[in-house]
Amino acid sequence: MLDASTRSGGTATAPPQAVGPHDLAIAVPLAPSAPAAGVAARCARVLLSPWSRLSLLVVLLLSAASAMLLFEPQRLLTDGFPPQLGGAAAVVLYAVAYGVCTVAFVPRPLLNLGAGALFGTQLGLGAALGGTVLGAGLAFCLGRALGQDALRPLLRGRWLKAADRQLSRHGFRSMLATRLFPGVPFAAANYCAAVSRMGLLPFLLATALGSIPNTAAYAVAGDSASAPTSPAFLIALACIAVPGLVGALVAWRKRHRLRGR
Repeated sequence: MLDASTRSGGTATAPPQAVGPHDLAIAVPLAPSAPAAGVAARCARVLLSPWSRLSLLVVLLLSAASAMLLFEPQRLLTDGFPPQLGGAAAVVLYAVAYGVCTVAFVPRPLLNLGAGALFGTQLGLGAALGGTVLGAGLAFCLGRALGQDALRPLLRGRWLKAADRQLSRHGFRSMLATRLFPGVPFAAANYCAAVSRMGLLPFLLATALGSIPNTAAYAVAGDSASAPTSPAFLIALACIAVPGLVGALVAWRKRHRLRGR
């Protein structure tokens, strides 16, 4: 009867179709958390952008430098440790505090002299050298993670491009010369190397090897500071002054040649 009515122009009711799981999934409205996820992704991109990370680096460094000026924790390094702390623990603590202080722009000569005065020449050299490598590594990693992406596009000047090319292609020997002949501030050398394409391992190795002579001279001077007329103290002063003069002379000659071109 249904077939006949359909053929004769009558109205027939179509049988209900089975509803599958895919049709049910389409009928479900979108979750209301989708816009929130998009906002969170945009916020994450903004916070992780190169300039946001560079701003964070600047805030961290300014905060560390301000804390050093207000609380002066470097006095603990130069005036001595509590009586109950001594031996290897004191040397290790000094090296860790030394590294943190250098990141906060505390001058290394002061810390080197304190190491020699507190621990003598040998242990003082070990503590100061360990702190030097630790501080350089911390500054390099901070600069590489937070500042490199924002600062590399700004390397447009002739001097900046030349320095970046030198550090990127000949990083080990360039950093070794920088540490052997002091003239470039310690923190500036760390962050310049971080912005370049120099690797971390050559940077740390060059820092460790190149810092030995200067650090040893300061440690000897700190150890013999109570006898300023002693041969050890005078030789240490000479070892401090001569590399600085040689470095200044080399820098002046290169600058003179560059201007003459």
